Amino acid sequence: MSRVQLAINVTDLDKAIAFYSRLFGATPAKVKPGYANFAIADPPLKLVLFEGPEGATLNHLGVEVETAEEVASAERRLRADGLETTGVEETVCCFAEKTETWLADPDGARWEWYVKSGDAGQLRKTVAGRQVSDAAAGDASKTCCS
Repeated sequence: MSRVQLAINVTDLDKAIAFYSRLFGATPAKVKPGYANFAIADPPLKLVLFEGPEGATLNHLGVEVETAEEVASAERRLRADGLETTGVEETVCCFAEKTETWLADPDGARWEWYVKSGDAGQLRKTVAGRQVSDAAAGDASKTCCS
């Protein structure tokens, strides 16, 4: 079995464990001082957390699923478990048409739960044809997937 591994720096290990346990519906496989790892079955993922002062340093993370209903189901589960999401939106972003919902972990690392429904010719995010951005126009890391 293959799976992706993500290693993330977090500022508060206990808060991060609580968040990721709810996000993936799983508990850590191993917890040590300043360290935790999860062996998540669905989606196949090895998630490693390192506690330190620098916090999350990634652009964003994502879970790609096969259907829009899976996105909606995940969004309902996340909200029911007390996590704040953006709600499910039909978007064009990062050169793709997608159904997606977003949330952030305790350190601000952004997670996208999505399904791609087609290709698109633009980087910047639009929802219902309206550009969505809270960042400077030239910063693609903030204007696309946010």
